[in-house]
Order: sequence, then C-alpha cells, then structure tokens
Amino acid sequence: MPVARLVSAALRGLDAEVVALEVDLSRGLPGWSMVGLPDAAVRESRDRVRAALLNSGFDFPLNYITVNLAPADIRKDGAYFDLPVAIGILLASNQLKVEDKSLPFLLGEMALDGRLNRVRGILPLVQFAQREGFSAVIVPSENADEAAQVEDINVFSAASLLDVHQHLAASNLMQPHCVQSLPQLATTGPDMMDVRGQANARRAMEIAAAGAHHLLMSGSPGVGKSMLAARMPSILPVLSKRDRLDVARIYSVAAEPRSPLLHTPPFRAPHHSASDVALIGGGSIPRPGEVSKAHCGVLFLDELPEYKRQVLEVLRQPLETGEVCIARAADTLTFPARFQLIAAMNPCPCGYLGHPTRCCRCSDVQVRRYQSRISGPLLDRFDLRIDMPPVEQSALLNMEAGESSASIALRVKACRARQLERQGVCNAALTPSLLEKHGTPDAAGLKLLQQALQHFDLSARSYHRLLKVALTIADLQQVLVQKSHIAEALQYRGQQLDGSH
Repeated sequence: MPVARLVSAALRGLDAEVVALEVDLSRGLPGWSMVGLPDAAVRESRDRVRAALLNSGFDFPLNYITVNLAPADIRKDGAYFDLPVAIGILLASNQLKVEDKSLPFLLGEMALDGRLNRVRGILPLVQFAQREGFSAVIVPSENADEAAQVEDINVFSAASLLDVHQHLAASNLMQPHCVQSLPQLATTGPDMMDVRGQANARRAMEIAAAGAHHLLMSGSPGVGKSMLAARMPSILPVLSKRDRLDVARIYSVAAEPRSPLLHTPPFRAPHHSASDVALIGGGSIPRPGEVSKAHCGVLFLDELPEYKRQVLEVLRQPLETGEVCIARAADTLTFPARFQLIAAMNPCPCGYLGHPTRCCRCSDVQVRRYQSRISGPLLDRFDLRIDMPPVEQSALLNMEAGESSASIALRVKACRARQLERQGVCNAALTPSLLEKHGTPDAAGLKLLQQALQHFDLSARSYHRLLKVALTIADLQQVLVQKSHIAEALQYRGQQLDGSH
C-alpha cells in the first residue's frame, strides 16, 4: 500500500523546524505504532484520531498503521499533529486523493467527534510554513485570527475534520480567512489622572516611560506605588506591528493566547512567591517565563525584598542583554526579554521608616537585613530610584483630577520618536560610544558630573545610567544635555538604601 507523506513542524522555543510525517498501512493484525520520539500528547493522538475518523463518517483501516515523525532524534510535543496524522491516514487508505505537493500546511488538535480545537504555538508554526514556501495553511477556527496576521500565506479556518476533507477534495472549498486590523483605541485601563499628589513620582514615571528606564519606588504602605506602576502601560507608546507579532508569538508558545492585534504593551505582575523558573522560564521542555511575557512591556515586582534572593538574581542577565538563554542537557534555547522593570518596596519590614507621623518599630539590624535582600548589582541596574512620601491630606481632600495618561503619553511618544530618529534605539539601550556621541553635557554639566563621580563613588554602570537618564530629560525638553538635566538625574540616582532611622 502507498505511504502518505506530509510536511509538518516541531516547536523549538519560539521557532519551528521541519518534520516529515509519514503514514504507512501494512498487512497484519490491526494496530498502531508511532515512532520518531513523540511525547505523551503526540502518542495519545492515536485514540483521538481513531475516534474522530469514525465519528466523522470515515472508515478506519483494519491494517497495521505506522506513523513516522522524522528526524527521529528530535523530540516532538504538542497536539497539533492530530490533523496531519488523520489526513495522512485518509490519504494512505485512498479515502482522500490529493497530490502531495498541493497539500496545505495542516495544524489542529481533534476532539473525539472530529472538531478542531485551539493549539498553542500557532504563530511560529504558521511563520515556519510561510518561510518553507507553503501557499496555504489550515488551522482551527479559534486560531484563525492569530494565524491570519502572518503575511504572504492564505489561512483557512476549519471547524472540523470533515471541513478539511471537503476542502482538500474540492467538494466544498473554504475561503481564506481575513481579519481587519484593530484600531488604536484610547486607553481604557487605569489612568494617571486617578493619582493625587506624588508630583515627583509622576515625573519619574514619565522619564522612565520616555527612555525605557528601570524604576524602583520605595515608600510606606498606601503611598501609591502599585497604583502608579499599574498605570505605566497607559503612558507607553503603542506596539508596532513587528513588536505585536513578537509578543503574540511568545504568548502563543506559552499557551496564553494574546491577540496580535492588541496594541497595548504587556504588563506582568507575578506574585513574590514565584519561582526562578516561573520568572525566567525553563522546565523540562523550556517555556517562556514572566520576563519574556513582559517583552516590549512592563514587568512589575511589588514587595521586591519579599522575593527569594535567587529569584531576583536571575534578572541581572536579561536586564543587560534583553534575552534569556536557557540551557538544558537536551537543548539550549534563547527567549527575548527586552522589558522595562518597575519595582516597589517598603523602606523597612514594618513599612514606616522615615514616615513623618508614624513611628517605625524596626531595629537597625532588622532594617539592614531587610534592605540587604536586594543585592548591590541588582540595585545598580535601576536607572531611577525614588522615595515616595505619604500623600498630603490636602491632596487627598482635593478631588481635582491630575494630568491624564493621554497627555503624558503624547510627550512620551514625541520623546521616543526623537530618540529613534537620532540613534535607532531608546536611551536606556544606548551603547557607551553612542551615549558619548549624543549624551555629552555642556561644560557646566561636565563639572557637576565630575563632582558627582567623586562624591557618590559611582560605578561605571551607574555613571552611564545617570547620563542616559539626563539625556532622556533633555529629550523631553527637546534640547541638548545641560547642567540642570544632570542635577535632576542625580536626584533620582542619589537615592540610596541606608539602614538608618
């Protein structure tokens, strides 16, 4: 009997690699074997495919079925092999006659009645099909909007195995799925106008958003740290189409669907009980972690000292490189992780160190132990560090709204555009050579900078981050870096964690 051959793919991180799927029907007692290093989800497709074929009105061949997934030394995981395996059996048993070269790329998990269910990783798989020269791909209906964002390939939305069979047999052709781009709607989430007082913190948030800088907020409970952090996405520029696809691809592989049409930057706020694997990614089959899910967006860590130290230390590499490299015995994968870190903490265990009206009950030893949970190298990676005092009663009683996110976002957008036009990247990502070219201050600024280096004993990293913040402040005013910009940047870099009462 003939051997049916189809081209499929196996996910490898955020990419896919080719898999040749072969189905052979041979003489002998009815049975089924699947070879080629399939995982449990792929092996279990035998039962799903058999029930789906029978319940869709097809004959299940009374032969010994061998399904080969080549190359044999690459692990295959995921339920999206169900549909190509079922079509391969129909081809091998002559219940469907289609030329191998005219077959579209097939993806889909099947229910027992033949319905096609959503699968994870649809974006990288469809992108793989497009690169391999396929002109069409058939996906489950729930994945169609996501898959249709890939250009130069026809996406067909199928609800069941019977729909796919009728389309391939040309008895009931499906039309390519089209989805219209979502308009850039006004922000409907939390707005900065809700924040009362905290003018210094609002200014720091605007600077952080304008230059993609990392920000650490310290203050007593209830001063508005979490409230401000939750509003950061509302003042950030919307994602470009390329960034939307990159972010959606990460969420697709992580099995957390996010529409590629969503313009808002992602905002991730994991609980402080999260493990290092949950934060950075990994597992026996490596999956993206919170830092990758925050790619092109914001990672907010509330109650920063409450995180385990080993969890915080894994952030140091992605903060510098913008990616995460996960090494396992079987493979090494790299996930993007270009995110903006916003963190909040109390100044001491009780939270009232330095409070103007409430007394701190912590000893010096307790305060030092609490603050030492954040290592110096991690602290050094925050471009801005601010102390937030309690909100004045007059600001709380005055119900007059603050400046809206929309107006702040306009300034941030203009500042980002200035940076991208000048150097191609945000100020936070500038290399030392580009920083020297674009961020060198005037004579008075240089003198103040030299004094700051001697007085604060800044590290090389702190020096560069100080200049980057000063450059962002200057960009917001659309001028060159001056002494006043260095002074304001020092105001944020000069905030040191000290254990004193």
